[in-house]
Amino acid sequence: MSRRLLSGLALMALASCSFDPKFVRPDTTVPTTWPRGESYPEAAAASLPTVTYQEIFRDLSLQTVIGQALANNRDLAIALANVAAARSQAHVERGRLFPAIGVSGGLTAHDEGTSYSANGGLSAFEIDLFGQQRSLSRAAFQEYLASQDAERAVRLSLVAEVATAWLTLAADRTLLAIAVETEANTLKSVDLTRARLNGGIAPRSDLRQAETVLAQARSDHADLTTLVAQDRNALELLVGAPVADALLPASIESVDGSLAELPAGLDSRILLRRPDVSEAEHALHAANARIGAARSAFFPTISLTALAGFASNSLSSLFSGGNFDWTVSPTASLTLFDGGVKSGNLGVAKAQRDAAVARYQQAIQAAFRDVADALARRGTIRDQFAAQTDLEAAAADSERLSTARYREGIDPYLQSLEAQRTHYSARRSLAATRRVRANNLVELYRSLGGDQLVGE
Repeated sequence: MSRRLLSGLALMALASCSFDPKFVRPDTTVPTTWPRGESYPEAAAASLPTVTYQEIFRDLSLQTVIGQALANNRDLAIALANVAAARSQAHVERGRLFPAIGVSGGLTAHDEGTSYSANGGLSAFEIDLFGQQRSLSRAAFQEYLASQDAERAVRLSLVAEVATAWLTLAADRTLLAIAVETEANTLKSVDLTRARLNGGIAPRSDLRQAETVLAQARSDHADLTTLVAQDRNALELLVGAPVADALLPASIESVDGSLAELPAGLDSRILLRRPDVSEAEHALHAANARIGAARSAFFPTISLTALAGFASNSLSSLFSGGNFDWTVSPTASLTLFDGGVKSGNLGVAKAQRDAAVARYQQAIQAAFRDVADALARRGTIRDQFAAQTDLEAAAADSERLSTARYREGIDPYLQSLEAQRTHYSARRSLAATRRVRANNLVELYRSLGGDQLVGE
Protein backbone atom coordinates (compact mmCIF):
# COMPACT_ATOMS: atom_id res chain seq x y z
CA MET A 1 0.00 0.00 0.00
CA SER A 2 2.79 2.42 0.83
CA ARG A 3 4.29 1.85 -2.62
CA ARG A 4 0.97 2.63 -4.31
CA LEU A 5 0.62 5.70 -2.13
CA LEU A 6 4.02 7.08 -3.09
CA SER A 7 3.36 6.33 -6.77
CA GLY A 8 0.12 8.25 -6.61
CA LEU A 9 1.84 11.21 -4.99
CA ALA A 10 4.51 11.24 -7.68
CA LEU A 11 1.87 11.17 -10.43
CA MET A 12 -0.03 14.03 -8.86
CA ALA A 13 3.19 16.07 -8.58
CA LEU A 14 4.04 15.44 -12.22
CA ALA A 15 0.52 16.34 -13.30
CA SER A 16 0.54 19.66 -11.48
CA CYS A 17 -0.05 22.69 -13.64
CA SER A 18 1.92 25.93 -13.78
CA PHE A 19 0.64 29.49 -13.55
CA ASP A 20 3.99 31.06 -14.51
CA PRO A 21 3.57 33.71 -17.23
CA LYS A 22 5.16 32.78 -20.54
CA PHE A 23 8.69 34.16 -20.46
CA VAL A 24 9.51 36.60 -23.26
CA ARG A 25 12.93 38.22 -23.32
CA PRO A 26 12.35 42.00 -23.15
CA ASP A 27 13.32 44.32 -25.97
CA THR A 28 16.85 45.52 -25.28
CA THR A 29 16.44 48.76 -27.27
CA VAL A 30 20.15 48.54 -28.14
CA PRO A 31 21.54 48.78 -31.71
CA THR A 32 22.79 45.54 -33.24
CA THR A 33 26.12 47.09 -34.22
CA TRP A 34 28.67 49.17 -32.35
CA PRO A 35 28.88 52.93 -33.01
CA ARG A 36 30.83 53.93 -36.09
CA GLY A 37 32.60 57.10 -37.05
CA GLU A 38 35.87 58.94 -36.76
CA SER A 39 36.31 58.07 -33.08
CA TYR A 40 35.86 54.32 -33.53
CA PRO A 41 38.06 51.59 -35.00
CA GLU A 42 36.87 49.32 -37.76
CA ALA A 43 34.86 46.50 -36.22
CA ALA A 44 36.06 42.98 -36.88
CA ALA A 45 33.61 40.79 -38.77
CA ALA A 46 34.64 37.62 -36.95
CA SER A 47 32.92 36.37 -33.84
CA LEU A 48 34.69 36.81 -30.53
CA PRO A 49 37.13 34.03 -29.68
CA THR A 50 37.35 32.05 -26.52
CA VAL A 51 39.93 33.79 -24.35
CA THR A 52 41.40 33.64 -20.87
CA TYR A 53 42.90 36.50 -18.93
CA GLN A 54 46.33 34.92 -19.45
CA GLU A 55 45.94 35.44 -23.20
CA ILE A 56 45.10 39.13 -22.73
CA PHE A 57 47.50 39.96 -19.88
CA ARG A 58 50.66 38.28 -21.12
CA ASP A 59 53.09 39.60 -18.53
CA LEU A 60 53.98 36.65 -16.31
CA SER A 61 54.31 38.81 -13.20
CA LEU A 62 50.85 40.29 -13.75
CA GLN A 63 49.42 36.81 -14.31
CA THR A 64 50.90 35.69 -11.01
CA VAL A 65 49.45 38.68 -9.16
CA ILE A 66 46.00 38.09 -10.69
CA GLY A 67 46.20 34.42 -9.69
CA GLN A 68 46.99 35.41 -6.11
CA ALA A 69 44.02 37.79 -6.08
CA LEU A 70 41.65 35.10 -7.34
CA ALA A 71 42.84 32.86 -4.52
CA ASN A 72 42.79 35.41 -1.68
CA ASN A 73 40.39 38.29 -2.43
CA ARG A 74 37.64 38.63 0.20
CA ASP A 75 35.00 40.02 -2.18
CA LEU A 76 35.39 36.94 -4.34
CA ALA A 77 35.19 34.72 -1.25
CA ILE A 78 31.91 36.41 -0.31
CA ALA A 79 30.56 35.89 -3.83
CA LEU A 80 31.48 32.21 -3.72
CA ALA A 81 29.76 31.85 -0.34
CA ASN A 82 26.64 33.47 -1.81
CA VAL A 83 26.70 30.92 -4.64
CA ALA A 84 26.87 28.07 -2.12
CA ALA A 85 23.98 29.57 -0.12
CA ALA A 86 21.84 30.00 -3.25
CA ARG A 87 22.59 26.44 -4.34
CA SER A 88 21.52 25.12 -0.94
CA GLN A 89 18.35 27.23 -1.01
CA ALA A 90 17.51 25.79 -4.43
CA HIS A 91 17.86 22.30 -2.93
CA VAL A 92 15.55 23.31 -0.08
CA GLU A 93 12.85 24.54 -2.46
CA ARG A 94 13.12 21.44 -4.61
CA GLY A 95 12.93 19.25 -1.51
CA ARG A 96 9.52 20.72 -0.70
CA LEU A 97 8.14 18.90 -3.74
CA PHE A 98 8.59 15.57 -1.97
CA PRO A 99 7.04 14.26 1.24
CA ALA A 100 9.08 13.92 4.40
CA ILE A 101 8.80 10.32 5.55
CA GLY A 102 9.62 9.42 9.12
CA VAL A 103 9.85 6.21 11.07
CA SER A 104 9.54 5.52 14.76
CA GLY A 105 9.48 2.59 17.11
CA GLY A 106 8.27 2.19 20.63
CA LEU A 107 8.00 -0.06 23.63
CA THR A 108 5.26 0.26 26.23
CA ALA A 109 5.18 -1.62 29.55
CA HIS A 110 1.77 -2.11 31.24
CA ASP A 111 -0.10 -4.51 33.56
CA GLU A 112 -0.83 -7.00 30.82
CA GLY A 113 2.78 -7.11 29.69
CA THR A 114 4.81 -5.29 27.08
CA SER A 115 3.69 -4.06 23.65
CA TYR A 116 5.84 -3.06 20.73
CA SER A 117 5.15 -0.75 17.80
CA ALA A 118 6.88 0.39 14.60
CA ASN A 119 5.43 3.21 12.46
CA GLY A 120 6.31 5.04 9.30
CA GLY A 121 4.49 7.79 7.47
CA LEU A 122 4.26 11.34 6.24
CA SER A 123 2.69 14.29 7.96
CA ALA A 124 0.77 17.16 6.33
CA PHE A 125 2.42 16.82 2.92
CA GLU A 126 0.99 19.46 0.60
CA ILE A 127 0.29 18.06 -2.85
CA ASP A 128 1.56 20.54 -5.43
CA LEU A 129 -1.55 20.23 -7.57
CA PHE A 130 -1.48 23.83 -8.80
CA GLY A 131 2.28 24.20 -9.17
CA GLN A 132 3.07 26.63 -6.37
CA GLN A 133 6.04 24.69 -5.03
CA ARG A 134 7.34 24.04 -8.52
CA SER A 135 7.20 27.76 -9.28
CA LEU A 136 9.09 28.52 -6.07
CA SER A 137 11.62 25.80 -6.94
CA ARG A 138 12.14 27.31 -10.41
CA ALA A 139 12.56 30.75 -8.85
CA ALA A 140 15.16 29.45 -6.38
CA PHE A 141 17.06 27.68 -9.17
CA GLN A 142 17.13 30.86 -11.29
CA GLU A 143 18.36 32.80 -8.26
CA TYR A 144 21.11 30.22 -7.87
CA LEU A 145 22.11 30.72 -11.52
CA ALA A 146 22.03 34.50 -10.95
CA SER A 147 24.37 34.07 -7.96
CA GLN A 148 26.78 32.15 -10.21
CA ASP A 149 26.72 35.03 -12.67
CA ALA A 150 27.27 37.47 -9.81
CA GLU A 151 30.36 35.48 -8.82
CA ARG A 152 31.57 35.61 -12.44
CA ALA A 153 31.00 39.37 -12.47
CA VAL A 154 33.02 39.78 -9.27
CA ARG A 155 35.78 37.62 -10.74
CA LEU A 156 35.82 39.63 -13.98
CA SER A 157 35.85 42.92 -12.10
CA LEU A 158 38.62 41.68 -9.81
CA VAL A 159 40.86 40.65 -12.71
CA ALA A 160 40.32 44.03 -14.38
CA GLU A 161 40.86 45.98 -11.15
CA VAL A 162 44.09 44.12 -10.37
CA ALA A 163 45.38 44.80 -13.88
CA THR A 164 44.41 48.48 -13.59
CA ALA A 165 46.05 48.84 -10.17
CA TRP A 166 49.21 47.13 -11.46
CA LEU A 167 49.32 49.52 -14.44
CA THR A 168 48.67 52.52 -12.20
CA LEU A 169 51.67 51.55 -10.10
CA ALA A 170 53.72 51.17 -13.29
CA ALA A 171 52.71 54.63 -14.53
CA ASP A 172 53.37 56.33 -11.19
CA ARG A 173 56.78 54.69 -10.99
CA THR A 174 57.57 56.19 -14.39
CA LEU A 175 56.36 59.62 -13.26
CA LEU A 176 58.46 59.28 -10.11
CA ALA A 177 61.52 58.44 -12.18
CA ILE A 178 60.85 61.49 -14.38
CA ALA A 179 60.54 63.72 -11.30
CA VAL A 180 63.78 62.35 -9.82
CA GLU A 181 65.67 62.81 -13.09
CA THR A 182 64.24 66.30 -13.59
CA GLU A 183 65.19 67.21 -10.03
CA ALA A 184 68.77 66.10 -10.64
CA ASN A 185 69.01 68.00 -13.95
CA THR A 186 67.46 71.20 -12.62
CA LEU A 187 69.78 71.07 -9.62
CA LYS A 188 72.68 71.20 -12.08
CA SER A 189 70.98 74.09 -13.84
CA VAL A 190 70.56 75.94 -10.55
CA ASP A 191 74.25 75.40 -9.72
CA LEU A 192 75.24 76.68 -13.17
CA THR A 193 72.99 79.73 -12.87
CA ARG A 194 74.30 80.49 -9.38
CA ALA A 195 77.84 80.31 -10.69
CA ARG A 196 76.97 82.72 -13.52
CA LEU A 197 75.32 85.04 -11.00
CA ASN A 198 78.42 85.01 -8.79
CA GLY A 199 80.54 85.72 -11.85
CA GLY A 200 78.39 88.71 -12.75
CA ILE A 201 77.17 87.09 -15.99
CA ALA A 202 73.54 86.29 -15.07
CA PRO A 203 70.95 88.29 -13.14
CA ARG A 204 69.38 87.07 -9.89
CA SER A 205 66.06 86.55 -11.72
CA ASP A 206 67.64 83.67 -13.69
CA LEU A 207 68.54 81.92 -10.47
CA ARG A 208 65.04 82.36 -9.05
CA GLN A 209 63.48 81.05 -12.25
CA ALA A 210 65.73 77.98 -12.17
CA GLU A 211 64.83 77.38 -8.55
CA THR A 212 61.09 77.31 -9.42
CA VAL A 213 61.61 74.31 -11.70
CA LEU A 214 63.72 72.60 -9.03
CA ALA A 215 61.08 73.22 -6.37
CA GLN A 216 58.34 71.81 -8.61
CA ALA A 217 60.38 68.68 -9.32
CA ARG A 218 61.07 68.21 -5.60
CA SER A 219 57.38 68.60 -4.81
CA ASP A 220 56.44 66.07 -7.49
CA HIS A 221 59.15 63.73 -6.18
CA ALA A 222 57.63 63.76 -2.70
CA ASP A 223 54.06 63.46 -3.94
CA LEU A 224 54.81 60.58 -6.31
CA THR A 225 56.77 58.73 -3.65
CA THR A 226 53.56 58.75 -1.61
CA LEU A 227 51.43 57.73 -4.61
CA VAL A 228 53.68 54.77 -5.44
CA ALA A 229 53.37 53.53 -1.85
CA GLN A 230 49.59 54.00 -1.94
CA ASP A 231 49.39 52.23 -5.31
CA ARG A 232 51.09 49.22 -3.81
CA ASN A 233 48.75 49.28 -0.83
CA ALA A 234 45.75 49.35 -3.17
CA LEU A 235 47.13 46.45 -5.19
CA GLU A 236 47.80 44.36 -2.09
CA LEU A 237 44.27 45.04 -0.81
CA LEU A 238 42.87 43.61 -4.05
CA VAL A 239 45.25 40.66 -3.90
CA GLY A 240 44.48 40.02 -0.25
CA ALA A 241 48.16 39.39 0.57
CA PRO A 242 51.56 41.08 0.25
CA VAL A 243 52.94 41.23 -3.30
CA ALA A 244 56.61 40.44 -3.78
CA ASP A 245 58.84 43.22 -5.15
CA ALA A 246 59.82 41.00 -8.08
CA LEU A 247 56.19 40.91 -9.24
CA LEU A 248 55.80 44.69 -9.39
CA PRO A 249 56.27 46.57 -12.69
CA ALA A 250 59.38 48.73 -13.02
CA SER A 251 57.70 51.34 -15.25
CA ILE A 252 54.84 51.85 -17.66
CA GLU A 253 57.30 51.47 -20.55
CA SER A 254 58.18 47.97 -19.33
CA VAL A 255 54.63 46.70 -19.96
CA ASP A 256 54.49 47.81 -23.60
CA GLY A 257 53.42 44.86 -25.73
CA SER A 258 52.40 42.72 -22.76
CA LEU A 259 48.65 43.34 -23.22
CA ALA A 260 46.88 41.79 -26.19
CA GLU A 261 44.05 43.38 -28.13
CA LEU A 262 40.60 41.85 -28.02
CA PRO A 263 38.60 42.09 -31.28
CA ALA A 264 35.07 43.44 -31.13
CA GLY A 265 32.47 41.56 -33.17
CA LEU A 266 29.82 43.35 -35.19
CA ASP A 267 26.81 41.96 -33.34
CA SER A 268 26.10 43.68 -30.02
CA ARG A 269 24.11 40.62 -28.84
CA ILE A 270 27.43 39.37 -27.48
CA LEU A 271 26.58 41.56 -24.50
CA LEU A 272 24.06 38.90 -23.44
CA ARG A 273 27.10 36.86 -22.42
CA ARG A 274 28.34 39.45 -19.94
CA PRO A 275 27.92 38.07 -16.42
CA ASP A 276 26.04 41.11 -15.12
CA VAL A 277 23.57 40.93 -18.02
CA SER A 278 23.14 37.18 -17.58
CA GLU A 279 22.59 37.71 -13.85
CA ALA A 280 19.83 40.24 -14.58
CA GLU A 281 18.16 37.79 -16.98
CA HIS A 282 18.17 34.96 -14.42
CA ALA A 283 16.72 37.36 -11.85
CA LEU A 284 13.98 38.16 -14.35
CA HIS A 285 13.25 34.43 -14.79
CA ALA A 286 13.01 34.09 -10.99
CA ALA A 287 10.60 37.04 -10.72
CA ASN A 288 8.48 35.51 -13.49
CA ALA A 289 8.26 32.20 -11.60
CA ARG A 290 7.22 33.96 -8.39
CA ILE A 291 4.19 35.37 -10.22
CA GLY A 292 3.15 31.78 -10.89
CA ALA A 293 3.56 30.94 -7.21
CA ALA A 294 1.45 33.95 -6.20
CA ARG A 295 -1.28 33.01 -8.69
CA SER A 296 -1.46 29.41 -7.49
CA ALA A 297 -2.06 30.63 -3.92
CA PHE A 298 -5.66 31.48 -4.95
CA PHE A 299 -6.46 27.78 -5.36
CA PRO A 300 -7.18 25.17 -2.65
CA THR A 301 -4.34 23.43 -0.87
CA ILE A 302 -4.58 19.67 -0.49
CA SER A 303 -2.59 18.07 2.30
CA LEU A 304 -2.06 14.42 3.03
CA THR A 305 -1.19 12.71 6.29
CA ALA A 306 -0.52 8.99 6.15
CA LEU A 307 0.57 6.49 8.77
CA ALA A 308 1.46 2.83 8.33
CA GLY A 309 2.80 0.60 11.06
CA PHE A 310 2.87 -2.56 13.12
CA ALA A 311 1.82 -3.21 16.69
CA SER A 312 2.21 -6.42 18.71
CA ASN A 313 2.58 -7.67 22.25
CA SER A 314 5.48 -9.80 21.09
CA LEU A 315 8.62 -8.44 19.48
CA SER A 316 9.14 -11.67 17.52
CA SER A 317 5.78 -11.32 15.75
CA LEU A 318 5.83 -7.53 15.38
CA PHE A 319 6.13 -7.58 11.58
CA SER A 320 3.65 -10.35 10.84
CA GLY A 321 0.87 -9.51 8.41
CA GLY A 322 -1.89 -9.49 10.97
CA ASN A 323 -0.28 -6.71 12.96
CA PHE A 324 -0.14 -4.22 10.07
CA ASP A 325 -2.35 -1.14 10.10
CA TRP A 326 -2.48 2.03 8.05
CA THR A 327 -4.41 5.28 7.77
CA VAL A 328 -4.54 8.05 5.16
CA SER A 329 -6.07 11.44 6.00
CA PRO A 330 -6.36 13.85 3.07
CA THR A 331 -7.57 17.39 3.78
CA ALA A 332 -8.41 20.32 1.51
CA SER A 333 -8.54 23.96 2.52
CA LEU A 334 -9.41 27.20 0.77
CA THR A 335 -9.30 30.65 2.27
CA LEU A 336 -12.55 32.47 1.56
CA PHE A 337 -11.44 35.87 2.83
CA ASP A 338 -7.92 37.08 3.63
CA GLY A 339 -8.27 40.84 3.49
CA GLY A 340 -6.56 41.04 0.11
CA VAL A 341 -3.34 39.30 1.16
CA LYS A 342 -3.19 37.01 -1.88
CA SER A 343 -4.07 39.82 -4.28
CA GLY A 344 -1.43 41.96 -2.64
CA ASN A 345 1.19 39.22 -2.95
CA LEU A 346 0.35 38.81 -6.63
CA GLY A 347 0.65 42.57 -7.14
CA VAL A 348 4.02 42.55 -5.40
CA ALA A 349 5.24 39.68 -7.60
CA LYS A 350 4.15 41.50 -10.77
CA ALA A 351 5.79 44.74 -9.65
CA GLN A 352 9.01 42.87 -8.85
CA ARG A 353 8.89 41.30 -12.32
CA ASP A 354 8.47 44.77 -13.89
CA ALA A 355 11.43 46.03 -11.87
CA ALA A 356 13.47 43.01 -13.00
CA VAL A 357 12.60 43.82 -16.63
CA ALA A 358 13.82 47.39 -16.13
CA ARG A 359 17.04 46.20 -14.44
CA TYR A 360 17.67 43.76 -17.28
CA GLN A 361 17.23 46.46 -19.92
CA GLN A 362 19.35 48.86 -17.86
CA ALA A 363 22.12 46.27 -17.57
CA ILE A 364 22.26 45.82 -21.34
CA GLN A 365 22.20 49.56 -21.99
CA ALA A 366 25.01 50.13 -19.49
CA ALA A 367 26.99 47.26 -21.04
CA PHE A 368 26.57 48.75 -24.52
CA ARG A 369 27.81 52.11 -23.30
CA ASP A 370 30.82 50.49 -21.59
CA VAL A 371 31.86 48.85 -24.85
CA ALA A 372 31.10 51.95 -26.95
CA ASP A 373 33.20 54.14 -24.65
CA ALA A 374 36.09 51.66 -24.74
CA LEU A 375 35.91 51.46 -28.54
CA ALA A 376 35.80 55.25 -28.83
CA ARG A 377 39.08 55.46 -26.90
CA ARG A 378 40.60 52.57 -28.82
CA GLY A 379 39.82 54.29 -32.13
CA THR A 380 41.90 57.37 -31.30
CA ILE A 381 44.54 56.27 -28.80
CA ARG A 382 47.04 55.20 -31.45
CA ASP A 383 47.04 58.67 -33.05
CA GLN A 384 47.18 60.33 -29.63
CA PHE A 385 50.14 58.20 -28.57
CA ALA A 386 52.00 58.93 -31.80
CA ALA A 387 51.42 62.65 -31.33
CA GLN A 388 52.59 62.55 -27.72
CA THR A 389 55.71 60.63 -28.75
CA ASP A 390 56.52 63.29 -31.36
CA LEU A 391 55.82 66.04 -28.82
CA GLU A 392 58.20 64.54 -26.26
CA ALA A 393 60.96 64.13 -28.87
CA ALA A 394 60.56 67.72 -30.07
CA ALA A 395 60.46 69.05 -26.51
CA ALA A 396 63.61 67.12 -25.59
CA ASP A 397 65.48 68.51 -28.57
CA SER A 398 64.20 72.02 -27.83
CA GLU A 399 65.47 71.77 -24.25
CA ARG A 400 68.93 70.66 -25.42
CA LEU A 401 69.17 73.52 -27.90
CA SER A 402 67.86 76.15 -25.48
CA THR A 403 70.22 75.04 -22.73
CA ALA A 404 73.18 75.16 -25.09
CA ARG A 405 72.23 78.62 -26.39
CA TYR A 406 71.84 79.90 -22.83
CA ARG A 407 75.25 78.58 -21.81
CA GLU A 408 76.75 80.34 -24.80
CA GLY A 409 75.00 83.54 -23.82
CA ILE A 410 72.91 83.64 -27.00
CA ASP A 411 69.41 83.35 -25.48
CA PRO A 412 68.02 84.59 -22.14
CA TYR A 413 67.34 82.03 -19.41
CA LEU A 414 63.57 82.42 -19.81
CA GLN A 415 63.66 80.47 -23.08
CA SER A 416 65.68 77.68 -21.50
CA LEU A 417 63.28 77.64 -18.54
CA GLU A 418 60.23 77.32 -20.80
CA ALA A 419 61.93 74.54 -22.73
CA GLN A 420 62.61 72.64 -19.50
CA ARG A 421 59.00 73.00 -18.36
CA THR A 422 57.67 71.94 -21.76
CA HIS A 423 59.87 68.85 -21.84
CA TYR A 424 58.93 67.90 -18.28
CA SER A 425 55.24 68.23 -19.10
CA ALA A 426 55.65 66.29 -22.35
CA ARG A 427 57.36 63.37 -20.59
CA ARG A 428 54.58 63.22 -18.02
CA SER A 429 51.90 63.38 -20.73
CA LEU A 430 53.57 60.59 -22.70
CA ALA A 431 53.64 58.37 -19.59
CA ALA A 432 49.98 59.16 -18.94
CA THR A 433 49.08 58.29 -22.54
CA ARG A 434 50.89 54.96 -22.22
CA ARG A 435 48.79 54.26 -19.16
CA VAL A 436 45.55 55.21 -20.96
CA ARG A 437 46.48 52.95 -23.89
CA ALA A 438 47.11 49.99 -21.58
CA ASN A 439 44.01 50.65 -19.45
CA ASN A 440 41.89 50.79 -22.60
CA LEU A 441 42.80 47.18 -23.35
CA VAL A 442 41.83 46.25 -19.79
CA GLU A 443 38.51 48.05 -20.18
CA LEU A 444 37.78 46.26 -23.45
CA TYR A 445 38.45 42.96 -21.71
CA ARG A 446 36.09 43.88 -18.87
CA SER A 447 33.31 45.47 -20.93
CA LEU A 448 33.14 42.61 -23.44
CA GLY A 449 32.79 40.01 -20.71
CA GLY A 450 36.36 38.84 -20.20
CA ASP A 451 36.95 35.09 -19.98
CA GLN A 452 33.32 34.32 -20.79
CA LEU A 453 33.65 35.31 -24.46
CA VAL A 454 32.83 32.32 -26.63
CA GLY A 455 32.83 32.40 -30.42
CA GLU A 456 29.60 31.21 -32.00
